[in-house]
Amino acid sequence: MALAMREACTTKGKLMSKRLKEAKKLIDPKKVYAKEEAIELAKKTSTVKFDASVEVHVKTGINPSRGEQQIRSTLIFPHSFGVSKRVAAFVESDKEKDAKEAGADLIGAEDLIEEIKKSGKIDFDVAVATPDMMPKLAKIAKILGPRGLMPNPKTETVGPDVKKLIQELKQGKITFKTDDTANVHQIIGKVSMDAKEILENLNAFIEALRVAKPSGVKGNYIKNAALATSMGPSIKIEIA
Repeated sequence: MALAMREACTTKGKLMSKRLKEAKKLIDPKKVYAKEEAIELAKKTSTVKFDASVEVHVKTGINPSRGEQQIRSTLIFPHSFGVSKRVAAFVESDKEKDAKEAGADLIGAEDLIEEIKKSGKIDFDVAVATPDMMPKLAKIAKILGPRGLMPNPKTETVGPDVKKLIQELKQGKITFKTDDTANVHQIIGKVSMDAKEILENLNAFIEALRVAKPSGVKGNYIKNAALATSMGPSIKIEIA
């Protein structure tokens, strides 16, 4: 049985490799494509049977070793995609109604904090909090922090208007940031989406990235960019 499984995996791997090779033949690795053409190519060269994600990968000119040059910002795409996020709201009783009306999946104050501290269980994708709750969240910072779930003003998950925070997250608000090599990687849509919708999401992301430029960055800020689908080939794109 184990041998049969290995043979099946090998066959599948060879098939995927063959599909990728065929897809790469449609792309000129030396050419920088217009965004519209690149999106059509990305859709055409998707090599998987599921609804693949369309990703953009951007090389920035920041110095990743300098904290003040790190990029971290948020964006609501013009066209939503993916599964709705489960939102936890850490609020006092006077804000519970607002959180519930906005669609929060978990709502609580010290009771919710103690429950998480005791069980270590996380049943949400993102957390928001009012400013007065932040000192109390210190009890579970070691649980939330490593998972990127600690509310933070920089990601617009802390504020007095909890209803607005939650509604934006439910509308598909995302957080993007640079990695250790000064690159930003972001999913902007699905292969099944209309090309125009993907283009509008791409333009919205590039504009948000430009706005997020740290003041200390000199010279060429956005150096280059490429599109790709899940397990698909890379396509260089124009970003001017």
